[in-house]
Amino acid sequence: MRLLILVTLTSLLTVALFAQQPSAPAAKISGFDARALDRTADPCADFYQFACGAWMANNPVPHDQTRWGRFNELQEHNREVLHQILEGLRTPPPSVSAVERKVGDYYASCMDEPAINALGRKPIQPELDRVATVKDRTTLIDTIAGLNRQGVRALWSFGSGPDLHDATMTIAHVDQGGLSLPDRDYYLKTDAKSVEIRAKYQVHVQKMFELLGDKPEVAAAEAQTVLSLEAELAKASLDRVSRRDPKKRDHKMSVADLQALAPNFEFPRYFAAASAPKFDTLNVEVPDYFKTINGALATIPLADWKTYLRWRIVDSAAPMLSKNFVDEDFNFWRQYLAGQKEIQARWKRCVAYTDLSLGEALGQLYVERVFPPESKRQMLNLVGGIDQAMGKDIQTVSWMSDSTKQAAQAKLAKVVNNIGYPDKWRDYTNLNVMRGDALGNLRRGAAFENQRQIDKVGKPVDRKEWEMTPPTVNAYYRASENDINFPAGILQPPFFDPAMDDAVNFGGIGAVIGHELTHGFDDQGAKYDAVGNLRDWWTDQDIAEFEKRGQCLADEYSSFVPVADVHLNGRLTLGENTADNGGVRLSYMALQDRLKAHPAASKIDGFTPEQRFFLAFAQIWCQNITPESARMLATTDPHSPGRFRTNGVLVNMPEFQSAFSCKAGQAMVSQKACRTW
Repeated sequence: MRLLILVTLTSLLTVALFAQQPSAPAAKISGFDARALDRTADPCADFYQFACGAWMANNPVPHDQTRWGRFNELQEHNREVLHQILEGLRTPPPSVSAVERKVGDYYASCMDEPAINALGRKPIQPELDRVATVKDRTTLIDTIAGLNRQGVRALWSFGSGPDLHDATMTIAHVDQGGLSLPDRDYYLKTDAKSVEIRAKYQVHVQKMFELLGDKPEVAAAEAQTVLSLEAELAKASLDRVSRRDPKKRDHKMSVADLQALAPNFEFPRYFAAASAPKFDTLNVEVPDYFKTINGALATIPLADWKTYLRWRIVDSAAPMLSKNFVDEDFNFWRQYLAGQKEIQARWKRCVAYTDLSLGEALGQLYVERVFPPESKRQMLNLVGGIDQAMGKDIQTVSWMSDSTKQAAQAKLAKVVNNIGYPDKWRDYTNLNVMRGDALGNLRRGAAFENQRQIDKVGKPVDRKEWEMTPPTVNAYYRASENDINFPAGILQPPFFDPAMDDAVNFGGIGAVIGHELTHGFDDQGAKYDAVGNLRDWWTDQDIAEFEKRGQCLADEYSSFVPVADVHLNGRLTLGENTADNGGVRLSYMALQDRLKAHPAASKIDGFTPEQRFFLAFAQIWCQNITPESARMLATTDPHSPGRFRTNGVLVNMPEFQSAFSCKAGQAMVSQKACRTW
């Protein structure tokens, strides 16, 4: 989504005939759950505790997770559905289709742990050997291109995307990249925790080099080299808050101009080695990064760059190597950094990797099982109601001029709604999957996707293409294409349940729809026009009023403390907080329109429709989280934690306060309520 906290063809009958069905069908998750309530809490003092208190008490974070919430419950449900499908394809009968066999071979290869353990580091030896042959900057550039093509992130990123000023066409993009820790600030901050993390990271890198066969003293020096080199990349990188402004990532130039900016990168050679089509212009997202690192390519010894590349190879491959690599990889990244106590069962990891590489093939089978046409029809009806509410909201806001309202209405009218799954499924014919080659399949999957993206350069944008696979529990808005997208994976309880009353569905999936729609008019989306071009379409006065309301939200959320000594960054989370606040308000407006046309029971489970709406909204955010993960997400995640996504919205809503009879002076009634939409 932008919603989260930034991730399927035969008939059902054919799957049911396969020999290996691992377990009973995944249990259905309930929608609104009265058992989740903490009735000892005052809803006007802490509504999140009232709505989720019992759920949180009864749902600690499982040992194989870093947080556990309603999203995670649905993810586990979907994963079990995929598990059943994949186990059926693991040893399929001869009659299955080529794409089913490809999916089954990928999953079976990942699951063959004994064979993977027997190989040790052999699967990455050819990549390591190639790095060893690097003898100058030219061969270094060729090697980086080869590694990037197969999903090994090193030094920078290269791909494609819409032209920011002609959203109908795809152009090449280059961007900063190559860091291992979650954010540039992990390398730059000097507080005690950041210093500790870097020390632990250095030890981890050393251990991984030792697993490659390097002597401890050599590995220790190599780890220091990696940390020092990545710190240089971090210093040159644009920070997350700045990156949220698309105008700061808008630098279209010719290839010749880029080469002049950073001659040591030898970009024409890199693009050729990356199998890119010929192109003359591209967007350079952070020119200063390339200008700065250009000097580093000349001054940092070649041996250090080779050490860095060896690290990137083993780090990216570790989860698909033998157990000693897997365990060390887990110990740092998941256990230490995120607080996960146990590694996930192998089948869970292999389901995720299959979805990563063959998501639309696997997604077709998922959709057949869980997303009937009637669900899509109901979703389109919900979206239509919230579209209408957005139109009314734009027309009635007091701070926007008539000319800007007219442009906003034109943009709203052009929003494309994509529901459930693509109109056309992706063709995986050219992806070579070999049974028994787990890492090779992962690398070839990354290379397939990388080439698919690069081949778009110079071609019209495909506005019906999806960026998430159908089983994904998420949704998103694309400003450059002005569309909202809801995979079938999130169109399940507790978000959407056709058996539930309108109030619950509007509070759940309705708030998500409103959230994504509001992204078109948040502090990022508002910079794009109706066709997706980066263009100023607001009056200066309207922009000033808009930014004043955004600052109110930024100040509000910056006051929230998710863990011990860490505050949220209200500027980092501004877009998501704007979408949360606007989305709930839009969905509530749409519910009121629905109730006028179709009156509901005065109370269900003891709550009015309005109360059930707000409870359903709060309950999609019920969660528990490890302190380690909460700390990391406060730095890296543009979304606020569940408690603040709930209370932070509702303190600003008189409609909520009326529904629960909250009075001025109580905690859930803001003395300075913020509202943009």
